[in-house]
Amino acid sequence: MRFFLSLTRPVPLPHWSADLLVLVPRVVCGYLLTTQFGAPKFGLPWSPTDSNLRLFEVAYWFPGDVRAFGGPFALAPETFAWLGAFSEGVGGIFFLLGLQIRITAFLVACTMLVAMFGQQWGNGMWQMLPAAGFLWLSLLLMAIGSGRFGLDALLAARRTA
Repeated sequence: MRFFLSLTRPVPLPHWSADLLVLVPRVVCGYLLTTQFGAPKFGLPWSPTDSNLRLFEVAYWFPGDVRAFGGPFALAPETFAWLGAFSEGVGGIFFLLGLQIRITAFLVACTMLVAMFGQQWGNGMWQMLPAAGFLWLSLLLMAIGSGRFGLDALLAARRTA
């Protein structure tokens, strides 16, 4: 339990402006992850209506894309498709809120590694760039947490009070 609580507590940064520099990319990337990357392939309230996805349902075409990665992805494409789409759709919401950032950032980083090397590797660097950006932000957030402008900081302060 102590380990889990330490995952929630963000690293205290020396000044609020440093936390602001963490907040802005966290919120922008969270918004983009959940609306532009997650919503088209995962059923969320803001998913495009033409995709006809129920809540937490994966788009019909996504497991086929995942199967094409080969290896373990070909053995359980529906499971990996759901995990990847969940990571983008719900992980984006958690990024926006600053909630359980280290765990969420780890899941997003894993998803982005698969997107870079499984899906976009042969398509050139420009196609890998969005996944690389999300990966770098995820690595930073795994190290320092949400900063003082997130629910993790509020939860940590409440536990110590």
